[in-house]
Formats: sequence, C-alpha cells, structure tokens
Amino acid sequence: MSLDDLYRRVIMDHYQKPRNRGRIEDGAVTVDLNNPTCGDKISVQMRIEDGKIEEAKFIGEGCSISLASASMMTEAVKGLSVEKALQLVDRFSEMVQGEEIDPEEFPLEDIEALQGVAKFPARIKCATLAWKALEQGAKESADQD
Repeated sequence: MSLDDLYRRVIMDHYQKPRNRGRIEDGAVTVDLNNPTCGDKISVQMRIEDGKIEEAKFIGEGCSISLASASMMTEAVKGLSVEKALQLVDRFSEMVQGEEIDPEEFPLEDIEALQGVAKFPARIKCATLAWKALEQGAKESADQD
C-alpha cells in the first residue's frame, strides 16, 4: 500500500465515521462558516474553560476533505490550551500550502493525511474551513476574557 493510499483511507475513515460530530449543549463558542466555491458549510463549537479547549464538536455538510478535516481538527485540539490550538492552526495552514512541518514540534497524527491537499490549490479552502472557524472562535473567546 502506498502512502497516498494510506492517507486516502485515513481521510475516508474520518469522513465516513466523523469524530465529535454533534452539538455542545451549553456554554459553547459557536462559529458558522461556509465555502461558497464548493458548498461546504461547517459549524464548529468549542467549550473553553480556563484558557483550555475542553470540548470541540462540529456539524456540517460538504466534501470529504472538509468534513474529514473538521473531524481531525476536533480530535487534535481537545485538551489543548487556546494558545497551542492557535499555533496548530498556523502549522496546519502552512502544511496544506506545501510547507514542511516538524513532527517533533507538532505531532500531526491523522492530520498529516491532509498534506496532499497542497497539490490541489482549490481544495485548500475545503481543508482549512473548520480550522478557520476554530481560529475565529478561539480569538473571540480570548477577547471576551
């Protein structure tokens, strides 16, 4: 099995069996974004306590890249400080634009499967939609503190 095949399987697994799909009942920061280019719509919710993302969920509709990325993102940021999550957003954005990421500094795990998106510039917006929602929500939360 090639690395591309493995990455494709990881993406399809997150798309078909998304992690953290749903709503947070109360006390959540909610950000709704869409990508009019391809019709992706995402609503990201996070519960932030004491500067830490305690819970992250999403609902949405769209392509496999968009929804798999949202699933991976919610898994990756749970338990992180808002500051660390925002750093991860930056690293993810760099990765999908083709830059090398130091796995020692930022262990990406499943997220690494999305690095192939860099070969398809039109899909970068799909991959980063949920991450932009996370970034916006985290910054809004920090501004309120």
